[in-house]
Amino acid sequence: MQGRLPLFAALTLALAAVAPPAAAQNFAITNAHLVTPGPVGEVANGTIVVRDGRIAAAGADIGVPAGMRTIDARGAIVTPGLIAVNTALGLVEVSSVGGSVDNRTHNSGISASFDVQYGLNPDSTLIPIARLGGVTHAVVMPDYDDSDKERELPFAGKAALISLGEGAATLHKAGIGMMLELGEDGAARIGGSRAAEFVQLRQIFDLARQPVRDDYPFALSQADVAALKPVLAGTMPLIVVVHRAADIRQVLKLARDYKLRIILSGAEEAWRVADEIAAANVPVLINPTSNIPANFDMLGASLRNAAILEAAGVEIAIGGNDAGHRVREMRYNAGLAVSRGLPYAAGIEALTLAPAHIFGVADEMGSIAPGKAADMVIWDGDPLEPLTLPTAIFIGGKEQPLTSRATMLGERYAR
Repeated sequence: MQGRLPLFAALTLALAAVAPPAAAQNFAITNAHLVTPGPVGEVANGTIVVRDGRIAAAGADIGVPAGMRTIDARGAIVTPGLIAVNTALGLVEVSSVGGSVDNRTHNSGISASFDVQYGLNPDSTLIPIARLGGVTHAVVMPDYDDSDKERELPFAGKAALISLGEGAATLHKAGIGMMLELGEDGAARIGGSRAAEFVQLRQIFDLARQPVRDDYPFALSQADVAALKPVLAGTMPLIVVVHRAADIRQVLKLARDYKLRIILSGAEEAWRVADEIAAANVPVLINPTSNIPANFDMLGASLRNAAILEAAGVEIAIGGNDAGHRVREMRYNAGLAVSRGLPYAAGIEALTLAPAHIFGVADEMGSIAPGKAADMVIWDGDPLEPLTLPTAIFIGGKEQPLTSRATMLGERYAR
């Protein structure tokens, strides 16, 4: 892959010469170094034609229709927009300010029924910061409020997929997964022991399969039980935060017994059971930088987790270093995984097509391909290098501003 382009300034001027569109327009990107999962693959000198916000054609030897607006990429790398996982974008502004935190609840009657879609703030200052890292969509996940130590809270609630496009409808798809944390932290909420939490989970699933009743044990409400119906029907995946290998095996068995669609998250010791995860066709959301044990669940954490899982045939998606301010660092993490044995193409896929496939939107986004939304990023170098920056970002064919509150404050006080 190439380094930072000497013609970065010229590319910036070429893009600035055309006013950013207020809505999706027809245009073409030429002389582009395409790097994308899927049939188009890597093309040293390619063209992308966009019509009405969707990709009409992409690859080598693609003709540009007469009179169409053209952006000359001047050999720059163009990738699909990145899709972040494990985020709280639009739900959290400052984690230490309670009034700006909407990704959790302490309501004793809301657990599985908690739904992040109702708390989304499209004007969150964290959204443009993530977008400047090339992130065009994000999976927003609920979390737990553990302030009440007496409250049993088996499930965190329902996740959603959002668009980071300026002026666009923030919510892209609601109810894309049900969050559940197991292991050490999960056991503290469910029964006080791993030996109890799996028993209690099975009891909850058995109850949820039965006709509706007036009241439920385990602090479950009728709304919670109704929210679990799609999980038990296999139409909504259960996103399980779990870390140690022994617990991962228990989750895989739970999925087999109840015919659940499972997505593992965290999974620092997943490499130890990579073949079993692959055989179960279960995807994994990971942070490849997690190699220092934060507790006894992560004693086997390894920087080669991503590479070993990919080699075993496990589909992986790589996340950032927190749920808000550091979401954009997901591409740095993919670069680290590549440095520890993950193939480069798999690193790009883990940021784009893999999360799209895992969350059921691969027919809409995740790769540069005809028919998909024109979610693309033009970079001034290798996107997995920390010093590389986007020079243009498109979401649904709309060119996005390369600014955030942070950059505007920087410009203001640098004078």
